[in-house]
Amino acid sequence: MPTVFVPTEIRAGETRVAATPDTIARYIKHGMTVQVQSGAGTKSCIADAAFEKAGASIVSDASAAYGTADIVLKLHPPTSDEIDAMKSGAILVSFVQALTDKEIVEALKGKNISSIAMELVPRITRAQKMDALSSQANLAGYKAVIMAAEHLPKIFPMLMTAAGTIQPARVVIMGAGVAGLQAIATAKRLGAVVEVSDVRPAVKEQVESLGGKFIEVPTDESAEDEGGYAKEQSEEFLKKQRELVREKIIAADVVITTAAIPGKPAPKLVTDDMVKEMHAGSVIVDLAVETGGNCTLSEAGEVVEKEGVTIVGKLNVPSLIAENATDMYAKNILNLLGDMIKEGEVVFDFEDEVTIGATVTHQGEVMSPRVREAHGMAPLPKPATQNQEA
Repeated sequence: MPTVFVPTEIRAGETRVAATPDTIARYIKHGMTVQVQSGAGTKSCIADAAFEKAGASIVSDASAAYGTADIVLKLHPPTSDEIDAMKSGAILVSFVQALTDKEIVEALKGKNISSIAMELVPRITRAQKMDALSSQANLAGYKAVIMAAEHLPKIFPMLMTAAGTIQPARVVIMGAGVAGLQAIATAKRLGAVVEVSDVRPAVKEQVESLGGKFIEVPTDESAEDEGGYAKEQSEEFLKKQRELVREKIIAADVVITTAAIPGKPAPKLVTDDMVKEMHAGSVIVDLAVETGGNCTLSEAGEVVEKEGVTIVGKLNVPSLIAENATDMYAKNILNLLGDMIKEGEVVFDFEDEVTIGATVTHQGEVMSPRVREAHGMAPLPKPATQNQEA
């Protein structure tokens, strides 16, 4: 009977946890036992008693729990101490940042840990229910608009009063991925006029269906990689994009930037001189600040005023909505593992597109083709079916 361990996230400012009472009850139905570190869910409004009621055991010694767990469910990549505490052959499910952090890949490989990276879940229809990047970005897009509204010294909707008409706020959204699309929908619900820029012409229809106006940049370049993610664009394209959206940004009351490229620094879309020309009281919310920021004046983790413009660079925005973010992330993990559990055991089938795409390390080998390519490793021979039971 495999043992699942859910630790408290130790990263500063983190409020989420990798399981809920509902998902724990489901693991137990699969024949697993579950241990939860005391206080793991407190910041997500989940008391230890709720986990216990669902059938989990509450433990205080995380190191001991790591050492006995067959499966560890986390949110952030494990620290070197957490990896050291895990037993050889255990399964880790968490964000790993495997494309950019070679050290953690080598550490997991060296400890013979089978690691599944939530950020590497392929963007295919079947895997939508497992896509934690999308679930968390969806919430971040919503929260970005709310933060902008809090800092903007005017209201979003048009308002007709006896004293005169208040014009609606003008919002420019950079990037129409999951976060950007949710930001469009939220800003429109609040009554703003919304314009949207994205490197992918294919998103125009989605933008317009939500009531936004698409700012189109002519290009012959492919804007998506094979996984459906935005890929890094040429400097020539980015220059054209900046020129086209410059006037839109300068005239905007709010700019929300969401452009991110997996494994790469965030593209610089809002420059110092653009900010300088924006009118006093404008707001920029930079959701890409954790990977360098889309705005050149953003400061990670800070809300600053530059040239009369408020620039919001909050880190880990989904954690500001911990209750919903935890619920969605926990379900993403459950959906992923649920497809891998066979008769109470986790089985790795590397002929499955999701398994081979998301598995970073397994039985002392780096499995993910994307991770191998990112770190200069030769491709693996055509994989035969490999199974591991937890």
